[in-house]
Amino acid sequence: MKVYEALASAFAAEGTTDVFGMMGDANMHWMNALAGHGTRLYEVRHEGAGLSMAHGFARASGRPGVVTTTSGPGTAQLATSMIVASRARTPLVAFCGETALGDESAVQYLDQRRFAAAIECDFLQVAKADSAQEVVQRAFYTARTESRPVMVSAPIDVQLQDFEDDMPYVPSTDLLTAPRLLPHPAAVEQARDIVASSKRVVIIAGRGARGAEADEQILALQRRTGAMLATTLQAKNWLCDRSAYHVGIAGLFGSKLAMELLQEADCVVAVGASLNHYTIESGYLFPEAKYVQIDTAPHVVMGNGRVADCYVRADATTGLTALTEALEARGVAIEGFHTAEVHRRLTAPLIDPAEYRSEPGLLDPREAIAVIDDELPGDIGLVLGSGHQTDFGTMLFQRSREVTSNYGMFGAIGQAPLLTIGTVVAGGKPAFVVEGDASFLMHLSEFETACRYELPLLVVVMNDEGLGAEFHKAQAKGLDPQLAVIPTPELGTVARALGGGGATVRTTAELRAALAEYVRAPRPTVIDVRITREVLSVPYRRIQYGEDV
Repeated sequence: MKVYEALASAFAAEGTTDVFGMMGDANMHWMNALAGHGTRLYEVRHEGAGLSMAHGFARASGRPGVVTTTSGPGTAQLATSMIVASRARTPLVAFCGETALGDESAVQYLDQRRFAAAIECDFLQVAKADSAQEVVQRAFYTARTESRPVMVSAPIDVQLQDFEDDMPYVPSTDLLTAPRLLPHPAAVEQARDIVASSKRVVIIAGRGARGAEADEQILALQRRTGAMLATTLQAKNWLCDRSAYHVGIAGLFGSKLAMELLQEADCVVAVGASLNHYTIESGYLFPEAKYVQIDTAPHVVMGNGRVADCYVRADATTGLTALTEALEARGVAIEGFHTAEVHRRLTAPLIDPAEYRSEPGLLDPREAIAVIDDELPGDIGLVLGSGHQTDFGTMLFQRSREVTSNYGMFGAIGQAPLLTIGTVVAGGKPAFVVEGDASFLMHLSEFETACRYELPLLVVVMNDEGLGAEFHKAQAKGLDPQLAVIPTPELGTVARALGGGGATVRTTAELRAALAEYVRAPRPTVIDVRITREVLSVPYRRIQYGEDV
């Protein structure tokens, strides 16, 4: 057996079913061996795009995503996407071929160790033949236990050496033990006392709570405390169909009603949520509240620079159960926000349709979002990008569905369509992404990848023909916004030329028809929604003009 075969065998034993990347001299032997194990190989048009697909795969599947590149320039293409994955704390393993060990005169030589450090990635090198499988085991163990990307750098000359170790491979999953993290009784008592002395409790559920499937425990605590339920951006719309007192996102992307109600809180119970500055508006959103935080991390500093008044280190289900039982034992039952008047306010529409503003041939982006949410069934997952046009969907999508957001992960545009491809591969079912025109065009070639593999991906392009964020920022700063205007071709036509479905729409009727066509027969599709620039998103009105709307 050669080293590259041993490496491939180890990746397969780790449960690698799908790999995204581009073949080159330094990874082609490994890819060939991996294909022999039945692993599906997705050839992409850009290595960085492949990494983002692996990122989406990891977030959707809960397993480490795998990307591969050849040496030097192939590895260097990973830079932006790797930092995004690192900031998102995504478990990834990148198999990167390398030039012959120590040959700095090679055309494709790159000090991949130093490069990995710069792009916030752990680094392991297959420096000798007998360490090959140990390196793979360590890589997957680190990715799984630390939720971070790891680069496995394999010099081509080492890959071609003989591998003599005949010991059976032990996958990293065999090394993992995951006992429930039990809360300290004193911390539970302190949390109980804080909640029991409160009148207006808010529960903020984050990605950690959703990942732990702590829905029943959250709802039980909500019923006992009369709490208002809110989520972080990463858990958007979770449980909105199961709670009559769900106010949506807390923080910058929350509605005006959410801002008004949440400011009444005198206690915030955060579950699996870091409470970053977006979620608590740097502390301004909950000025009088005490904080109880339930999280598995050893320690968390909130977005206001403080630590919680009570920190309960525990997994979400165990921590919530302990707190609810402690309250029940004391007979604590709070009406809180659970009143008829609050319910009336929560059930009123977020936007009066009379406020929609359109131009000839251009839709109000808020109306477009309402149509999309209405037409696409809840079992079709959603990925949200970043940038001004994505803000409309981030705030206004109301239907309960699986939501993945790329907002705040290094602020890199163009990532969301790639994450969606990985999501579709992982789940084997349709998903859609809402993205701006500049973001989509950045990696247009990867729509062809989706077509080649016949993935049921829907890309909804909120097209204002420009760099929307920069257009509105320039306007707010007294600069020339026209410098951010970039005309685009009809992207529906482009999508059809690349082998998929596509439509360019300028009315709600055309939008409904295009969405219905996708729902009838999901396939790679782009819907180019032409929108007006005259509507500024709520987060930008808050940030640029200090308006609370």
